[in-house]
Amino acid sequence: MSYRIYLDNCCFNRPYDDQSYLIIRLESEAKLFIQKEILQGTFELVWSYILDYENSVNPYEGRKRAIKQWRNIAKFDMDVSDEIVELGKEIMRKNVKKKDALHIACAIKANCDYFLTTDKKLLNTAFEEITVINPLDFIKILEV
Repeated sequence: MSYRIYLDNCCFNRPYDDQSYLIIRLESEAKLFIQKEILQGTFELVWSYILDYENSVNPYEGRKRAIKQWRNIAKFDMDVSDEIVELGKEIMRKNVKKKDALHIACAIKANCDYFLTTDKKLLNTAFEEITVINPLDFIKILEV
């Protein structure tokens, strides 16, 4: 089955985090597997203007270039809209930070099946419109 997925900025950056921690290493491997599946057409990747923004302020040029390449691979690219901004404001009422709320709003408006993140606060926040999941847990539900 093909899923439409959204990876937030912390998910894209996970392989660059300190890999001496087992959970970070496992999440990185899961994220890299998911990227491989995106390239093979198993999943449809959604990109957004907020990913563009967050990646543009990444201080590491190599990481910035590597992540930016995924924009061209994405099947959908969500631009800013009043609808997304308004939904983002609603999401912020759940005590979600502005950029995170805009990521989630983009994913919802793009009709994503899953929003992948390693952000513990987002993973512990309930959203009716979308399933927020860690890359490692996403792999588990795929039964691969």
